[in-house]
Amino acid sequence: MKNILMLDTVAIINPIAKERLTLVEPELMSIESLPSGQVGTVVEIYEKEGEKQYLVEFADSKGREYAMAILKEDELLVLHYELEVA
Repeated sequence: MKNILMLDTVAIINPIAKERLTLVEPELMSIESLPSGQVGTVVEIYEKEGEKQYLVEFADSKGREYAMAILKEDELLVLHYELEVA
């Protein structure tokens, strides 16, 4: 698995419960979770008890942030635009 880096584009593998989110837009307060497949950007990387955690910002197609969450590596899938050739 590729290391997750700052500014990587990622998707969440499983839904993320509202309790784990920092919601930016008031109209989203009624959601129960972010659905799997939601795309975000890694904006910070933390090391806690020997395990990396990632602050992921979720924004709409116009770049307006609507939520943030601290997630573990096994909750994320790094998205690629280019094929990496060895």
